[in-house]
Amino acid sequence: MEVTSVYKYARISAQKAREVTREIQGLPVSQALSILQFTPKKAAALLGKTLKSAVANAENNYELDADDLYVKSAVANSGPTLGRIMPRARGSAGAIKKHQAHITVILAKKEEEKPKAPRTPSKKRADKAKAE
Repeated sequence: MEVTSVYKYARISAQKAREVTREIQGLPVSQALSILQFTPKKAAALLGKTLKSAVANAENNYELDADDLYVKSAVANSGPTLGRIMPRARGSAGAIKKHQAHITVILAKKEEEKPKAPRTPSKKRADKAKAE
């Protein structure tokens, strides 16, 4: 079961948001929230909002327990860029690009690990062992 939450048009560049998304991938939700809480970046606050929204979606829409969830994927894709102009010397204009990002968080339920069956040797190795 996967639960998704998307924060669209976040006023931060995708590159800056990706720095933080890399830190929480694969972590349990509680650990990811604590990391985001103590990360002094704007992207951490935006990603924390999105992660809390995904947890709320899981609990309310799918009746999942937040303790059983982990961050399967956290992605920051670039959104539209707003073009602005700043006046420069001698009547010219300089371009300013205001970047936006779409932040997506996908949570998944932890799978119970099944004990692995003992490995049997391959047919070639079994034939080699018989020959010796």
